This record gives sequence, structure tokens and C-alpha cells, in this order.
Amino acid sequence: MSPTLQRIGYVTLGLGAIATLALVAGFLIFAESIARDERTLDGRADGIVVLTGGAQRIGDAIDLLAGGYGRRLLITGVNERTSRDEIARLNPTQRHWIECCVDLDYRARNTIGNAIETRRWMRQHRFNTVAVVTSNYHMPRTLVELDHALMGKDRVLPHPVIAEGFDADRWWRHPGTARLIGSEYLKFLVSWLRTRFESDPEQSRAAIMMGRGKPIKLVSESIMRAQY
Repeated sequence: MSPTLQRIGYVTLGLGAIATLALVAGFLIFAESIARDERTLDGRADGIVVLTGGAQRIGDAIDLLAGGYGRRLLITGVNERTSRDEIARLNPTQRHWIECCVDLDYRARNTIGNAIETRRWMRQHRFNTVAVVTSNYHMPRTLVELDHALMGKDRVLPHPVIAEGFDADRWWRHPGTARLIGSEYLKFLVSWLRTRFESDPEQSRAAIMMGRGKPIKLVSESIMRAQY
């Protein structure tokens, strides 16, 4: 092998090693940044939005609404077979709030869609601030998508929900948790990179491709799990 080819090989290996170290370091920083505890919102917002998919998210969001932390609540990513009456039936003590102040979004099929529908909803109600409720490991990517959709003009208050059995402090001891964090980290990187190049999520080719044939998350299942 010629000296030139050897040098190219060494440079390639060196760059690969640096990229690997950067990826690992980024993962460790990401894992450390995940919220460990649920905290009371730092202030009140005009509206509240909750992304379906986690067992505790819906109940926590309705509690925030009842507590006066927002004037209306948007549940985004609702299954098309789930009605307002079903949600009220599964949360009988919160029926008043569900009937008066909860909006259901049936269109969003992924986090990009959640951000788009949140923007539309905020514009419809002329809201400038929103509290967002989702799982702690999903919050970083959600904030990236919301910041991109809202163009940084509106204030977002995160309210991360800690899933039962999710141990962010000792994730390396639990293969399932480690895989979940690793998967979410890669999705976070893709979202961050994509939003550097896209000017408007509603024109996102990635959103269209990701949404094709993907079923909408089941709100009713999440609420029922939260009841028991």
C-alpha cells in the first residue's frame, strides 16, 4: 500500500473515532438531561397541549387544566375512534373540564404533526404561551419540533411526565430503558438536523413520509392504563 493510501486510511480511522466519541458523548449528555422528577409548572400558560402515547400524560394534563395552569387543553394525536364522551367516561371526576375546555386533534400521527397541530391551535385561540405535557425522555425532541413550528416566537413551558418503572438515574442497568433512551437520542438528532434545513414543518417531506400508513396513537388505551 502506498504512503498516500495509508495516510488516507489513518485519517479516515481518526475521523471515524472522533465521530464515534462525539456520538457517545452526546448520548451521555442527552441521558443526563432527561428530567428525573415531575415538577410544578414554572408559571401559567395560555393553553396546555398533551401528546398521546404515555400512560400518565392525559391525566396529568387534565389536572393542570383543572389547576388553572391553562385556559384550554389540546390532546393531539387522538385515535379517530376515540370520542370526547369516551374520554369523559374514563375520567368521570374531570367531566366538566373535558366538556368545556378540551380540544381533540385527530390529524397528528407523529411528533412533527403534533407540533404543527399545536401551532394551528394556538393561532386559532390567539395563545402566546403553551405548557406541553409528554414523557420525560420524549420532551427534548418535542421541544425541538415545537420551537421549529412556533419559530421561537412563543413561550413553551415543559411538563415532563415520569413513566412508572423508568429509571433515568440507572438507565444502564435496564436494557429496555437504555434502548428507549438510545432510540430517542437518535430521533432527537434527526429532528435537530432536519429543523436546521427546513423552514416550515408543514412543508416537511419527512413528515409526509413518516406519516404514511402510520396509525394514530390510542388515547383511550393511555387513559385506561393510567387509571390502574
